[in-house]
Amino acid sequence: MKTRHLRIHGRVQGVWFRESMRQEAARLGVTGWVRNTADGKVEAVVQGPAEAVDALIAWAHKGPPMARVERVEVSEAGGTFQGFEKRRD
Repeated sequence: MKTRHLRIHGRVQGVWFRESMRQEAARLGVTGWVRNTADGKVEAVVQGPAEAVDALIAWAHKGPPMARVERVEVSEAGGTFQGFEKRRD
């Protein structure tokens, strides 16, 4: 099991990023959460088998079609999650 914290920079709010990430996480079997931040970024914690988490991180570098991802900061994280939650800002 692998758990990572992501901070996604760029044009990532108002482009359906959170919902698209929730759908991709469900497809990959990844749990955790995603939310917008006050400074215009998207933040997420993702957990699952290493290959699934790595695939979701790779997806986050592109995001949905309207997003323009500049960079993704990845760090280790903890916790245990049931499902994947799209949190409010």
